[in-house]
Amino acid sequence: MQVSGYLKLSVVVALATIVLKTGAWWLSGSVGLLSDALESLVNLIGAAFALAMVTWAAMPADDEHPYGHYKAEYLSSGFEGVLIFAAALAIVWAAAQRFLTPQPLEQIGWGIALSMLGSALNGALAWAMMKKGRASRSIALEADARHLFTDVWTSIGVVVGLVGVLTTGWQWLDPVIAIAVALNILREGWSLVRRSVDGLMDRALDDEARAQIDKVLAGFRHPTIRFDHISTRRAGQRRFVDMHMHMPAGWTLGRAAALRTAVEQALMSAVPGLRATIQLLPMDVEAYLDAAQDPL
Repeated sequence: MQVSGYLKLSVVVALATIVLKTGAWWLSGSVGLLSDALESLVNLIGAAFALAMVTWAAMPADDEHPYGHYKAEYLSSGFEGVLIFAAALAIVWAAAQRFLTPQPLEQIGWGIALSMLGSALNGALAWAMMKKGRASRSIALEADARHLFTDVWTSIGVVVGLVGVLTTGWQWLDPVIAIAVALNILREGWSLVRRSVDGLMDRALDDEARAQIDKVLAGFRHPTIRFDHISTRRAGQRRFVDMHMHMPAGWTLGRAAALRTAVEQALMSAVPGLRATIQLLPMDVEAYLDAAQDPL
């Protein structure tokens, strides 16, 4: 299944869990279950937005976006993080009201059963989405999967709180658990926003990808061939590396271009999704890229 297919499935599952968890809150009156239902609503909005961004990111390059639309996925991750912040604030507000004016809970057993059924759906989907997101290097899919995992842990925390209310009779446990849930999803929201900002700021590739690049270049190095000014970045599912390759000044253009092609192909074979750009320079020529300061 393609990335977009998983996100479409995520929308369907989010609708189902909203129905289940809203029913759980309606039957029990638990503010903890209300917080769980609110996070499921965030899942729905986040999945729909992620689907739109993944579709946009897959569009081919055009005159206005000659490097493609890959970074659109980072907008999805950041947007979902902001939604999580909003949901957490709503949960805290509702929990504070319930803490000040406690109310008895009803039909807790049915509430727990419906909540856990929704969580089982989320957990199964999150596992499949995380596996696909890592394989395809889709930050939008991985962000949605992480959020679903957070939703699962949220539901477990809420259920533990409700069991505590049942066994102790302490009604204040319900809003306290809801506030703890809010703090937990705030942490996940911050993580998503930070990753989105890193991507938009052209963060370098991870250590594993960089090690693969160094390994490939080591196979081509020679006393008459060297590489420098190697820089990497990631844009959505696409990865990029730029560098200078120095070689003897007496080589013909055809020979130099053939070697560059071999290096580019080796790099792209070693690192999936990589696009390599190599500038050819004579061995005795240096490029001082950092000599001039950009204007402020």
